Amino acid sequence: MKFRLKRLSKKRPQRVQIKIQDGQFQIIGMGAWYSYLRDPYHLLLTIPWPGFLLLICLSYVAINLIFAVAYWLGGDCIANAQPGSFSDLFFFSVQTLASIGYGAMYPKTLYANTIVTIEAMVGLVGIAVMTGLAFARFSRPSARVIFSSVAVITPYNGVPTLMFRTANQRRNLILEAQMRVYLMRDEITTEGEFIRRLHDLRLLRNQTPSFTLSWLVLHPIDESSPLYGMSAESLIKTNTNIVVSISGIDETVAQVVHARHNYTARNILWNSRFVDIFHHTSDGHRYIDYKFFHDVVPLDETN
Repeated sequence: MKFRLKRLSKKRPQRVQIKIQDGQFQIIGMGAWYSYLRDPYHLLLTIPWPGFLLLICLSYVAINLIFAVAYWLGGDCIANAQPGSFSDLFFFSVQTLASIGYGAMYPKTLYANTIVTIEAMVGLVGIAVMTGLAFARFSRPSARVIFSSVAVITPYNGVPTLMFRTANQRRNLILEAQMRVYLMRDEITTEGEFIRRLHDLRLLRNQTPSFTLSWLVLHPIDESSPLYGMSAESLIKTNTNIVVSISGIDETVAQVVHARHNYTARNILWNSRFVDIFHHTSDGHRYIDYKFFHDVVPLDETN
């Protein structure tokens, strides 16, 4: 199922293609990249570290190439640089941009001194920007929370219940952790209009004073549940997607951290249960074996 959203703009019309696959939105097409490039600060904060470092390196080389061309256009304006040597001009630009100043090469004309002045200002601003971006990326609080690869629907106290589990990988405390679960699906209104509707899923326990090890999240599918009366086939037909969001205060940095996960209709297993990860030792102690964290078994194998 595809949608086309057309955004009106006086400067440049933009068309973004949105595709829903397995209940999840996917932004495709060149319009998506155009949107990212219009907000480079957000792009530099969200791309992975390898991409961030690659962009910084490419930008650094590009700036030095531009100033090397500027020096080359000035003719013989750099003392002790080999005439016609573009590499000397490039490495002189590197020295100037980084405020190294070996002294072997130096500007000897007004034109060259003007370019050096401009490049020095660009270098100061560039260092400040790169330092700020790196600090912003390092200082962003993040949670290392894992979610089970699938969710299950199984009886719990005689009521069909949606279950999934999550665990804190950092082995510290996430204080006042809150869990929110939403259901998104395609619906047709009584007027015959198509909508993508969001429903809140009520949990048996949606918060905990300290999230340390694991958390089994339970949503009873009773008559008040949006999942009531639905089947595996109807979940796929309506592009149902379960959105999970957890937030809390990391005790180490005393800042709010977030984590989120999606379960598509194909990630929800019916009439199955999770393999128990709590075990007892011979001396009566309990321990958790995360090796089985994602494992499930059919109900007929548990009887």
